[in-house]
Amino acid sequence: MADLKTNTAGILSPNPFWLASAPPTNTGDQIMRAFDAGWGGAVWKTLGQPIVNTWSRYGALDINGVKIMGLNNIELITDRPLEVNLREITEVKKRYPNHAVIVSLMVEANREAWHTIVKQAEDAGADGLELNFGCPHGMSERGMGAAVGQVPEYTQQITEWVKEVAKTPVLVKLTPNIADIRYAARAAKQGGGDGVSLINTINSIIGLDFDTLAPRPTVNGWGSHGGYCGPAVKPIALNMISQIGTDDETLGLPISGIGGVSSWQDAVEFIALGSTSVQVCTLVMHYGFRVIEDLCDGLSNYLDERNMTLDELRGVALPRIHHWKELDLNYVVNASINQEECIGCGLCYTACEDGAHQAIHSERRADGRTFVEVMPDACVGCNLCSLVCPVDNCITMIQIPTDYAPCSWEQHSAGTGTLAPRPQDKLYAQLATAKKEEAPAT
Repeated sequence: MADLKTNTAGILSPNPFWLASAPPTNTGDQIMRAFDAGWGGAVWKTLGQPIVNTWSRYGALDINGVKIMGLNNIELITDRPLEVNLREITEVKKRYPNHAVIVSLMVEANREAWHTIVKQAEDAGADGLELNFGCPHGMSERGMGAAVGQVPEYTQQITEWVKEVAKTPVLVKLTPNIADIRYAARAAKQGGGDGVSLINTINSIIGLDFDTLAPRPTVNGWGSHGGYCGPAVKPIALNMISQIGTDDETLGLPISGIGGVSSWQDAVEFIALGSTSVQVCTLVMHYGFRVIEDLCDGLSNYLDERNMTLDELRGVALPRIHHWKELDLNYVVNASINQEECIGCGLCYTACEDGAHQAIHSERRADGRTFVEVMPDACVGCNLCSLVCPVDNCITMIQIPTDYAPCSWEQHSAGTGTLAPRPQDKLYAQLATAKKEEAPAT
């Protein structure tokens, strides 16, 4: 069985799966039950100045009958007394010395306030700190959370204040509500941060109550923007993590990945793009702590099957990420339909005809079955037909040799590469000629 022990910026844990700072980490009892179930670490729900939460707090996005593909919340940081949280942190660390307890912090932009709460958290036994510079609602309206994370200078300044007194590793939690995540990550590093965690929730309105037309969740007839998370945000998180992993200024910066982790496959993707640990929230809010068994077993089995270690997996996908201008334009693929597997639903034809490049021929045969086939000269290999097909591996993308050397747009523009002729060019020329011949004489 693969060794899943991890070291995230100096924070050790028995596996890379941490609970994110959120409702599942609101109390010491929850975290201890999570550790009993097998979680490697937990980021305590953010400690800070006293707040009052609304009663109605969550709204969800369901897609085609699948519940909570996206989750929106207007909940703020912990509303439990600071002294209670600190006492429970101490108790958790006493009972679970080998598990990672990271404490999320957020106070006003005041040096002394940050110094005080850092010392309190570390004195209670925190293995590390996470600076919450990402909350997009409520706290940001008080000059905290995303209001800090959206300004690199503020991110650097407060990180520097924390590092003046911190004795444990400091992770800076970044907001996705920013034009370029790399600037915030660079600021965190320049401020002395030992690593970053991302993404925090995305600013959002999940939808409307159709009776009142107020945003959900509705509070006495009104609503507000909130923080969006869940499986639907994963692609955004993966992109931002890869940006930090490939940026020259943040190369090698430890990352705790967050955003839609719902399976061991998701964890593989986060780790392959540079994460050392992965944080989970919505999955646990939906299904409970026991999901950790599938996460650990799946990741371990994947590593064993590939004869790979966790360290070897980390960042392995980053060298494959390039700018569009560097991609090979002479790499050609066409769709291929396995007629034995095809059920004749016609989805590929409809999608291609109305939404893509009109490269699939369809006809209704005598037996009533819809027959579809790809027209190679029209196919641009866009993948859409394979994506909409309801039968696994019925439509596959087959590489078509061109006898031309790889050529990127960058090379073509510089005159150092040659683009292969394309079947579509002939079709376009024929259409242009036909249109010209049909034009009325002047």
